[in-house]
Amino acid sequence: MTTKVSKIYGMDIYTDAGKFLGRVQDILIDLEQGKIVRVAMEPLANVSKEEAKRVLREKSVLYSSVKSVEDVVVVSKVGGMGGGEM
Repeated sequence: MTTKVSKIYGMDIYTDAGKFLGRVQDILIDLEQGKIVRVAMEPLANVSKEEAKRVLREKSVLYSSVKSVEDVVVVSKVGGMGGGEM
């Protein structure tokens, strides 16, 4: 799947079961691999390290869980939420 990162900002995120999770507020990119790693539903700019960890744990999904990016972002429920480390 290929898409512009700028297209994803502000999109609604739903599980494949239809549950609304939030809106894309931030995107984490692995610059070495050139891949999106995580999509966050709260901004990560200008927050403490502890707050960023909370957002990654509770308010983000692994990009590997993204099934579709069209009008909305659809993610697989399994293994998608949280678990992030900085």
